[in-house]
Amino acid sequence: MDERGKWIDIIAKLYRDLHMSKGAMHGMSESDKKRDKILNYFERLEKLHQRVSESRRKSDLKLLKKLYYNLYVIKPEDIPDSYFEREKRIMRERGFGDVKFSPLQKQSLIRRVTDDQKESLDKWIEYFLFDEDSKHYAMWEKYWVFQGLQNLGKFNKETGKFSRRDKHTVYPFPLVDRKAIFMTLNLMRNFIKGRQGQEEIRSALGSGHFKTLYEYSIKSIMEEEKQNDSIDGKWVKYEQGSDYNILRASLQGYHTGWCTAVGDTWAKMDLAMGDFYIYYTLDENGEAKVPRIAIRMYGHDKIVEIRGIDSNQHMEPEMIPILDKKLEEFPDRDKYRKTEYDMQLLTTIDHKVQKGYALNTDELRFLYEIDGYIQGFGGGKDPRIDEIRGKRGIKEDLINIFNGSAGEEDGSIEDKRIKVHNGNLMLNFLDDANGLVLPEVVNGDLYLNGLINVNGLVLPETVNGSLYLVNLLNTEGLNLPIVIKGNLSLPSLTSARGLVLPRIIGGNLYLDGLTSAEYLVLPDIVNGELSMEGLVSAKGLVLPKKISSLYLSGLQSAEGLILPADFPLERLYVSDEIKDELKNHPEEYYKDTEETLEDEEVKGKHFR
Repeated sequence: MDERGKWIDIIAKLYRDLHMSKGAMHGMSESDKKRDKILNYFERLEKLHQRVSESRRKSDLKLLKKLYYNLYVIKPEDIPDSYFEREKRIMRERGFGDVKFSPLQKQSLIRRVTDDQKESLDKWIEYFLFDEDSKHYAMWEKYWVFQGLQNLGKFNKETGKFSRRDKHTVYPFPLVDRKAIFMTLNLMRNFIKGRQGQEEIRSALGSGHFKTLYEYSIKSIMEEEKQNDSIDGKWVKYEQGSDYNILRASLQGYHTGWCTAVGDTWAKMDLAMGDFYIYYTLDENGEAKVPRIAIRMYGHDKIVEIRGIDSNQHMEPEMIPILDKKLEEFPDRDKYRKTEYDMQLLTTIDHKVQKGYALNTDELRFLYEIDGYIQGFGGGKDPRIDEIRGKRGIKEDLINIFNGSAGEEDGSIEDKRIKVHNGNLMLNFLDDANGLVLPEVVNGDLYLNGLINVNGLVLPETVNGSLYLVNLLNTEGLNLPIVIKGNLSLPSLTSARGLVLPRIIGGNLYLDGLTSAEYLVLPDIVNGELSMEGLVSAKGLVLPKKISSLYLSGLQSAEGLILPADFPLERLYVSDEIKDELKNHPEEYYKDTEETLEDEEVKGKHFR
């Protein structure tokens, strides 16, 4: 049997109903041989393709493409719900929150899927119509390759396999790899001529299994390229708004896994959004053509994404120094690195919490932003943070962080009691602090604005920044730090009973909720402003020896007000009537503050 006959037999075995198709039966009778019907089909198909390739009329090409689209491109109704859920998950994991697609947005996603499949299928159609290489292939060989293409889903570089394509597959068709197509056809030709081929693909050769043979060819090419691998190369910048076809064409034939290489839609969107940088290494001919690193930008100076060609698009170790050197050119490099790290770690924590796994101390510190804010790619705070915290015992987590131990995954306990915290401590989400002992020293600001009482909370002895307790309603259980070098904010307190303030406040002091000075013993020194806007009477009020500004706009009378010596009236904020009275009778209101205290020991008892 000649080579053509063997090909026809293989195709007939693979596609059992081909001889009964409308194209094969055209001009034939039922009694004609199966092989003759299939050959008739290929002859007619050859004439159709030849007419389109020779005429190059757009209308002919459009009709032929439409025919293939109807056969092979996914139908909108076949796009699975899992695709939309995956898009939501990607948005969520990039910090954009729980997105709900409107009908219009859903239609846009559907159009993106079908357009990408059409555009990727176009490359194969045009290859078999116009490419010089394909003119050397017989129509049955082209048919075998093209039909085999319908089984190829997404390529996994790690396994060297394509996922199985079916009518629900949303991924575009693979890139046209001329070298792999030639190698695959050559394997089949040699087999048909009686050459057995490699042991690992012998069964695929016998059955004509295109997918297995094509994967084998790609794997062989990749191994060959790896042997010729070089890290020498050059960076190429594709300007925002430039021709996306040039960018996409440069990625053809290389299995990077990047979306930009697959569908025209992605490449078009990428360059519409911003600049795009690719690092190409040298190929076997010494030309910088092998894509290894991609940097996608928003505009000209904001990094959106960085991808390599290792498994899961991670960076190859040998490429990291080249990337690091390039990143020095971008002003937001450190922010991008932190954002990328934060999003990956938050995703890991989210998955662990969903599966009921324990979080270690470092993960808890990250989740509660003990050492700094979590940065996301979205415009605001990543909603996963509050969602994850809402599933946990926040107070117990904080006790583990500051007072002792967090359970490790292996069940061990690590002692990480914190004595000193460097940086700001943001605990505004905390509404119950019973049993929580904070570090002895906080070298930054301490935010506890979610607390309305502090029963059971042990505050630091020293806060080398500001302390904010803006919603605290009473002083029960309140033992303030001995040292506060920044502001102290207690604007919601309505009574000073039991309030023991430090002798010196390094910044401003806010006590705007007090209406009376009863029980109030103020510090000796407030280096910033003192604000008591709610105070209606100055009776019993003893002001610090030193304050920079004084806010008493709620005061109804100057009676009982005694100002520190030499305090400038322009820094006193009261009603015009009270200020006029002070100006007219200054001797009544400027006295040595110490003289107003009958017993110095009383003052000592009020301060720690």
